[in-house]
Amino acid sequence: MKQYLLSVHGNDEMYAAVPPETTQIMYAQVDAFNAEVQAAGAFVFGGGLHSASAATVVSVKGGETITTDGPYIEANEHIGGFWIIAVPDLDAALAWASKGSAACMSPVEVRPFQDESDA
Repeated sequence: MKQYLLSVHGNDEMYAAVPPETTQIMYAQVDAFNAEVQAAGAFVFGGGLHSASAATVVSVKGGETITTDGPYIEANEHIGGFWIIAVPDLDAALAWASKGSAACMSPVEVRPFQDESDA
């Protein structure tokens, strides 16, 4: 099985504009999606993330560790959550991403993990 990262993309303004009742529907749909992925044996790990403004960037330059507040990439959109799944191929990952996108009402990017065959 190959592992894929399904990452949910959005921005703080978009999330803030979602009415509370829609947010509750989305959470219920994501819970159902998570249960379906787990029941199918494809679930490896997943979770929602706090806003990118809660991020801390760590880098080492000249042997010194430097930390800065906020996201590394200055962009309007960021990753709001993710799933890691293990499935036979890209088509299966895309099918799960379609269901995940419908559940969380946001775009989902699909990226394969590198493995030994990629070397």
